[in-house]
Amino acid sequence: MASSTYSCPLLPRREIVSFLSESEFANIREEHLLNPSPDLMCSIYTNMLIYLDALQDDHGQADFDALGQLENPDHHVGSVRVMNLCHKIGELLEAAQCIIKFTLKDLLKPDTQRTGIFLSTLINFCIFRDTKLNLVEQFVNQVNVHELKHPELEARIAQLNNEILEAEEASKKDEPFVLELQTKLKELRQTIQSLNNHQVALKTSFRALKEKANEIDAKISTADYTLAQSAQENAKLRSKIVQSPEKLQGLLEEKKSILEEVKNSEKSAMESFQEKTTTLEVYSKACKKMNKHLAQMQAIQEQVNSSKTVDKEVKVLKSKLNDDSVLCKSLEAKLVELQGRVKQIEESCKVFEKERDLKHKEATNELNRVKLELESKRRNRAFRLKKVEAMQAKVDKIDSEINSVIESGSSTKQELQRRCEEIVNEFDNYSKTIGAYMESIEAGRK
Repeated sequence: MASSTYSCPLLPRREIVSFLSESEFANIREEHLLNPSPDLMCSIYTNMLIYLDALQDDHGQADFDALGQLENPDHHVGSVRVMNLCHKIGELLEAAQCIIKFTLKDLLKPDTQRTGIFLSTLINFCIFRDTKLNLVEQFVNQVNVHELKHPELEARIAQLNNEILEAEEASKKDEPFVLELQTKLKELRQTIQSLNNHQVALKTSFRALKEKANEIDAKISTADYTLAQSAQENAKLRSKIVQSPEKLQGLLEEKKSILEEVKNSEKSAMESFQEKTTTLEVYSKACKKMNKHLAQMQAIQEQVNSSKTVDKEVKVLKSKLNDDSVLCKSLEAKLVELQGRVKQIEESCKVFEKERDLKHKEATNELNRVKLELESKRRNRAFRLKKVEAMQAKVDKIDSEINSVIESGSSTKQELQRRCEEIVNEFDNYSKTIGAYMESIEAGRK
């Protein structure tokens, strides 16, 4: 029954009795609904109307303005009250979409089946109303919570707006520095590219020079080896020297030729040594240039590292700016959402204010009506007091007349009692004379 959509199913008597008992409308049993009495149904309908606030006035009081139009208002108080209750119940059941129409007969002579339909409709309407009021109460509580959080959120939004403005100003101030660093970074990258190309060229030239030095070392080693061989051969020749001149002449010629060869080899060795020394000088100069270029490259590398750190800082600043922009967008979305909620809350507050004003107006009208009723009651009471005083005077007059009548009646009663006694005495005397006469007649007959 407690669904979001309103419906009017016919309820069993057990559920109707349970709901009436739980809601304290009436403490009844199922037998009471099988044969409902008019007083019981009037009490149940009145309590349900009071609960639903369908009647704003006192249900036990009739409309004095309407009663003033009748000749004998006191005779019509109950009927006007019953008609007012019947009219209010009919309006409420019609608003609750009851399938049958409520009439005065349903209030004065209630039928079991029709009464079950009316009570089921009213109970379904009460449950639907309580459900909606609970939902509205949740929204009202949320509205109160949002109203309490509204100043804090506004202060937080203002703080975030200030932080956003400060971040934008800082980013604007850092833009020239960032642009300058970007230009320097581009220049350093170009310089690094050219130095890398120059380093590659130097490496290729160094490799070529190293190959030449290796060739010269090989030639020097071969010359030393040939020199050592020539010295050995010279020693062998000296050991083979003989005394014969021919052989000596041959040996001398052979030695001269060997010496010439040795001199030539020494000359070639000196030339190779000189070439080697020149090559070493070239190498030393190349090493000096390489060290100088290496120092320059290290300085450039340090500049590149600093530029990389600057680039990282720039990226960090850009990421911060992106995060700030995302945060700004999220805050703007939250701000729009909060503004929508605030508008919704304001609209609900306006609705509540309208309802409050309407209820206040109804309460003031009710107060004025109650004041008029009290004034009319006071006047009626004064009028009734005057009537009571007049009736009291009449009663006193009647009492005095009754007392005088009682006094005169007592004297008359005494006179009547005296005459009754005389009549009784005369009757006794007459009866005695009659008796004596009858006795004489009886005696004469005998």
